[in-house]
Amino acid sequence: MQEKSPTELILIRVTGEDRPGLTASITGILAKYDTTILDIGQADIHNTLSLGILFKAEEQHSGLIMKELLFKASSLAVNIRFYPISVEEYNSWVSMQGKNRYILTLLGRKLSARQISSVTSVLADQGMNIDAIKRLTGRIPLDESKANIRACIEFSVRGTPKDKTGLQAQLMKLSKELDMDFSFQLDNMYRRMRRLICFDMDSTLIETEVIDELAIRAGVGDEVKMITEQAMRGEIDFNESFKKRVSLLKGLDESVLHEIAINLPITEGVDRLMFVLKKYGYKIAILSGGFTYFGRYLQDKYGIDYVYANELEIIDGKLTGNYLGDIVDGKRKAELLRLIAQVEKVDIAQTIAVGDGANDLPMLDIAGLGIAFHAKPKVVASAKQSINTIGLDGVLYFLGFKDSYLEERGRL
Repeated sequence: MQEKSPTELILIRVTGEDRPGLTASITGILAKYDTTILDIGQADIHNTLSLGILFKAEEQHSGLIMKELLFKASSLAVNIRFYPISVEEYNSWVSMQGKNRYILTLLGRKLSARQISSVTSVLADQGMNIDAIKRLTGRIPLDESKANIRACIEFSVRGTPKDKTGLQAQLMKLSKELDMDFSFQLDNMYRRMRRLICFDMDSTLIETEVIDELAIRAGVGDEVKMITEQAMRGEIDFNESFKKRVSLLKGLDESVLHEIAINLPITEGVDRLMFVLKKYGYKIAILSGGFTYFGRYLQDKYGIDYVYANELEIIDGKLTGNYLGDIVDGKRKAELLRLIAQVEKVDIAQTIAVGDGANDLPMLDIAGLGIAFHAKPKVVASAKQSINTIGLDGVLYFLGFKDSYLEERGRL
């Protein structure tokens, strides 16, 4: 029986100006000596390459391999360094594979060294290691006055947080102090396979509260505003406040609804977000404490699959001050999210919910990914993810989409 030749584990790191064929040249030499690739990673930052390869080779060939690699690196005008890896080091690295993996996404109009330093320090304090970093947004222009500038970085993180609740609280505190948004998600199969997304409507998909618009036109704007504030202070619950506000709309002409609908102020980023979600096969729902008339208008505009909201009673072209059916409150939104997921045969972990108000918290809590969008302080404090610095298309970055990938398909 022929004895196996002793082997060596060698890590090489190649740095220098990137160019086509460089990786092929390096791996071609390794292929010549029938090496086994144990790990490989490559990044390109501002046309500067960083390539790492860990390989196993027969000990009798290792000197020849390194000699050829040095000659090749010289001809390619790149730097190459070699690091011998012990079996113990390799086995320790392999044992890390079973540890939890997370995705931390940072998002803002721009990202500074201070923000990144603060966030990565939190990860280090929690005993977590960063495996990879990538930019999801396009290249950032130097002219910060240009419209719609945004920056997003995604960290692939390994390990188990010492205190996950404390980690979330620290990130939330930094988010507020340093004017940035974040998402901290377990990197599992569900994170990569989201299929259903449910939106609140008022102050989420649109930049207004429709009941306020109706009240102003009915001449009861101040009264409705006072009731809304009572509800926000907890003096009356959502259902009671809803009934009172709707009753004040009695006699308003139905034509006003059409006038408001065609002039709805659409939230920044909605057009782009809806295009991408539809293109990639997501099911989309509006779950709103507002009114179906406006939800259906948005449904027609964007091809939304489901709309559940409150139905105003209209008789002889006038609002009666009453509503039809059950009130869509926070509890009902969560029930509807579960129901739609069942109908679409989607695991609850594959769902996303986005909203701004306290009545959105139940659905944000049960969704696989709950995102508070430009939300009230109470909602931001309770949600695990929030977007406050950019438009609604920021949701795409929390789903892992890259600008370059979207732009290749001719969209924004």
